[in-house]
Amino acid sequence: MIATRFSVATHIMLLMTLEPASRLTSPRLAGSVNTNPVVVRRIMRLLSHAGLVRVRRGQGGAALGRPPSRISLDDVWLAVNPVRLPLLPLHANPDPECPVGRHVPSIFGERFGAAEIAMRDALAAITLEAIAMQISKATKAIAG
Repeated sequence: MIATRFSVATHIMLLMTLEPASRLTSPRLAGSVNTNPVVVRRIMRLLSHAGLVRVRRGQGGAALGRPPSRISLDDVWLAVNPVRLPLLPLHANPDPECPVGRHVPSIFGERFGAAEIAMRDALAAITLEAIAMQISKATKAIAG
């Protein structure tokens, strides 16, 4: 199972993009995500270490660390997945005597690696600004 840190982190950063003047504290962000403020603080720590957000201690809240046009979804992905484990890991120790088992590591590894590269390339092409514009447009369509 892939953790939801990435979607939660993106959600948090989109709220910062769309409400830059708001005092975005961990309880406020957690309410939007519908999770515990502790989860938000853990993710915020990762985003802060990556320079994607600035956190003001206490009641200060948080803000983006750079313009949303300069933050890609791949930046967010890398921030919340600091340990570079494969997205699609191989199962351990296939039988080398089996005609399938002996080829699984090389064939699957190559294809799984290509899939991860394609995903990262797709994420790199999408900015927070682009998604925020989609959300704004959808919100206006619903309201009017």
